Amino acid sequence: MYSWVVTAAPTGSRNAAGPDDRATTAEPLRPADADATCDERHASGSALEAVRARLLGGRTVEAVADVFKLLGDPTRVRLVDALSHGERCVCDLASLVGLTESAVSHQLRLLRSARLVRVRRAGRLAYYSLDDHHVLGLVHDTRKHVEEDAS
Repeated sequence: MYSWVVTAAPTGSRNAAGPDDRATTAEPLRPADADATCDERHASGSALEAVRARLLGGRTVEAVADVFKLLGDPTRVRLVDALSHGERCVCDLASLVGLTESAVSHQLRLLRSARLVRVRRAGRLAYYSLDDHHVLGLVHDTRKHVEEDAS
């Protein structure tokens, strides 16, 4: 529940990087130090505490970031888009996105591990679909946002 300040790490430190061998590290600001970042308070302390209480927790932040990391790959976005139009087998998905069945299976495994897609088996065939309406909503909302910015 702290703010963060970025500082330069000394040369030769474990995290050193870049042309001048300096890296940045994040250090938490203690609440008493937080006033030093702004000359003027724009909200009362109680208002900020109320917002702070509603912020995402550490595990949730990590899980949300992991979903966005997965969806940061264009191939996986194309697969999710294809699945937004209904259940498909691996061979149909491969044809739709222009990849081999092996490559599609690998990507679907990653999406399944994040519970973005689910599988239904019928004999030797596996049919994939989006896990639930939340995934579909995420895809549609993101698409609207991107198309809105492009206008």
